[in-house]
Amino acid sequence: MENIRKYEAMAKLDLPDDERQRISAIADGWIDSFGALAGIDTDGVEPLTTVLNIQNVLRDDVCTKMLSRDELLANAPMQNDGYFQVPKTL
Repeated sequence: MENIRKYEAMAKLDLPDDERQRISAIADGWIDSFGALAGIDTDGVEPLTTVLNIQNVLRDDVCTKMLSRDELLANAPMQNDGYFQVPKTL
């Protein structure tokens, strides 16, 4: 119940005693559940990062020819000093 008081102070709450006891009972149940997990033997078990059996779904990084600045700006409605010019937005 003292742990509940610390969390209550951090959250700036003022709970009645019956609410503190109810929350404490719930928290004790959680702690007991996790205590049961601590007893499981996990020696030799590989850590699992995904349940899917895939390695790399990304494409290969291949260099390609890039467009020149003039080719990029050829269809621009407005340009200024080699840059796209757009209306001012506030």
